[in-house]
Amino acid sequence: MAGLAYSLGKREINQYFTIKNAKFISLAIVVLLLVFHTALRYYGGGDTCDWLLSSGRYLGENVWQPYGCMMHKYKSTEAKTCLAEKRVAFVGDSRIRQLFYSFIKIIEPERREDGNKHEDIPFEDESSQVTVNFLWYPEANNSMKERLISWTKELSAKPDIVVLGAATWSIKLHSGSSETLQQYKVNLTAMSTPLEMLAEDGEVYWVLQDPVNEELLSENRKRITNQQLEMYNEAAVDALNSSKRHARARVKLLAASRQAAMETIAKSPDGLHLPESTRNVGAMVLMNSVCNKYLRPIDGSCCQKVPLPNLLQKLSACIFLGSALVFLVLHILGWNHRRPMPPDVESLEEKKPATAASPLGPKAPFQALCRMGVIMAYFYLCDRADVFMKEQKFYTHSTFFIPLIYIFVLGVFYSENSKETKLLNREQTDEWKGWMQLVILIYHISGASAFIPVYMHVRVLVAAYLFQTGYGHFSFFWLKGDFGLYRVCQVLFRLNFLVFVLCMVMDRPYQFYYFVPLVTFWFVIIYATLAMWPQILQKKANSGCTGMWHLGILAKLLGLLLCICFFAHSQGFFENIFSVWPISKLFELNGSIHEWWFRWRLDRFVMIHGMLFALIYLVLQKCQVLSEGKGETLFSTKISNLLLFLSAISFMAYSLWASSCKNKTECNEMHPYISVVQILAFILIRNIPGYARSLYSSFFAWFGKISLELFICQYHIWLAADTKGILVLIPGIPSLNILVSTFIFVCVAHEISLITNDLAHVVIPKDSTALLKRLGAMGLFSLLVLLLTRHSQPTPGA
Repeated sequence: MAGLAYSLGKREINQYFTIKNAKFISLAIVVLLLVFHTALRYYGGGDTCDWLLSSGRYLGENVWQPYGCMMHKYKSTEAKTCLAEKRVAFVGDSRIRQLFYSFIKIIEPERREDGNKHEDIPFEDESSQVTVNFLWYPEANNSMKERLISWTKELSAKPDIVVLGAATWSIKLHSGSSETLQQYKVNLTAMSTPLEMLAEDGEVYWVLQDPVNEELLSENRKRITNQQLEMYNEAAVDALNSSKRHARARVKLLAASRQAAMETIAKSPDGLHLPESTRNVGAMVLMNSVCNKYLRPIDGSCCQKVPLPNLLQKLSACIFLGSALVFLVLHILGWNHRRPMPPDVESLEEKKPATAASPLGPKAPFQALCRMGVIMAYFYLCDRADVFMKEQKFYTHSTFFIPLIYIFVLGVFYSENSKETKLLNREQTDEWKGWMQLVILIYHISGASAFIPVYMHVRVLVAAYLFQTGYGHFSFFWLKGDFGLYRVCQVLFRLNFLVFVLCMVMDRPYQFYYFVPLVTFWFVIIYATLAMWPQILQKKANSGCTGMWHLGILAKLLGLLLCICFFAHSQGFFENIFSVWPISKLFELNGSIHEWWFRWRLDRFVMIHGMLFALIYLVLQKCQVLSEGKGETLFSTKISNLLLFLSAISFMAYSLWASSCKNKTECNEMHPYISVVQILAFILIRNIPGYARSLYSSFFAWFGKISLELFICQYHIWLAADTKGILVLIPGIPSLNILVSTFIFVCVAHEISLITNDLAHVVIPKDSTALLKRLGAMGLFSLLVLLLTRHSQPTPGA
């Protein structure tokens, strides 16, 4: 009864919640979210700069998250570049002096707080000619006003950036009298004019008063209460923001550090002055407000204006709009003639959802491009336009491991009997790709790369994908012997179509989406190795289990291995080859080949491991050594038990080694040699027992069929800022935001999979003459794209 209820439950879910219905729901959600965020910006007021300065929350200890945008953590060299030849003035009391010290420590981390109290403190960095001075003005009075007026008249002494604030001395000296508060407001109103004049050519920040820990205050500071500070803050806001006509030259109010202090003032040493970690938040907020617009860091979305679309992005828009127009004209004219779709060529990287039953008409490619255009518009709005919010990642063990438990429970719930029971059958490889992809997605969104044991295990998952590349393509070429142009073009198109479009729409280099160049490169290497003379295939090696032909293919693999070893130990030669134009446009990132060298070298042997495993498996299968029937163990009982024992020991040994890693660089050096240990251990554990080989998870297999699209799409519509942050569709509710953004993200990935499949049949025809013509046209278009980007500035990447 339990099994029947389980089966009926899954069937009912699948009946009412289809992927088609899910896509309609996701489209409606996107439209509603666009309306919501547009209204929020238009009616709610404020921009990312206001959000940065005004509010935020702690993600963890010392990690500050501004509302709705990402804050970059500036290094000394970046700060010096931004502030080169600028003059910065901090004006105020001891709290402003603290902020001054935290600010200059970003520029010069070794700087000591050794200035005299109640005096001016100068600072100058000779290399960048940055001047930062602290001026002691503990009260907002006539003396402070006169200094501000003097700057408006003496241009040679005028600071580029002014940061000021004061109130506690006024409260302390005058016992918190109401008359002093009124005079404070009058003084600030009088200072607003020179402050706005300074803001016309520079930047002016008024620091709102941080709270105090009243219990720790000394006797002479007891009058400085949080209630008093709140009244002084209200007076400052009224005086400095009373006029909205100076929208471009108004004084900016720094309130974020005040909000951060509310959570940390308990750690204050004297109840008045902030802990160093809290004042560092204020200094970094200031640095982001000043510098983001100039340096434009990828992970610093606060205070950045949206760049105008470049030539390639405009060309992409024209192509999609033109396709939509042609589709509309053909639809109006009633061109609905259909032709049979050729049978799908099964890509061993990704088996696309079957569409052979859906015949294509002449308007089908334009319809597909029209759908792709809508999707690309969503990509652009998510990660290039200033519509949706972004937040930075913050790793905790719970954010990584709890979602893992959820997805594996779902995977077990959707367990089914497999149609095949062969080792690494299609359902099992799709399942393998699926759960690996889900783990990688959780790894990326949780920022788990900061935790080295998780990082090393995920490195094995990436290696496992390349292992499947070697295994799958070798098996296809060995068994089928199909080295035709049609097969090669189909695989290359399916692998690269989405990335090619994203390179144009999102203005990113090809190498930015590193996994696709990596898989494409190794596919070409596998093809070249097996296609070159002498071609050694199974039909030529059918003379027995140990024929000379098998030695021939081993010789080819050995030659390939030697070539890989040569390149791995000749970085200069490697970089010289891949730095030649136009090849360099495919492999450079930020004007350098280094990233490609790192990615290629990290998993340089695993593809050969996959090819060799495929050869051994196919030979053993041919020699009838394996028992692959339903419920049968793969080998004899003794051998199976021995292999399972060794596999379990190897699997745990690798995990223990990875968990003990202390340094990524050293562990990455070992990774190419030992990653295959855990991969082979997993394969044997998963396939030796007959009962394990007879089951698979349809949940994981479904995701496995679109794993390539999931991997690429996450860059811009699930993560944000080119993977540096997280896309925020629903602000203020992180859990709901992840659920909604994930739902849309998965629907988009599935739709792109269908579009790629449809276009593959149109763009890559079986007819050789037509195929050559289209390859020529695509080659010319690609050359045009390369020429348009040849002299462009290097684009930031992940």
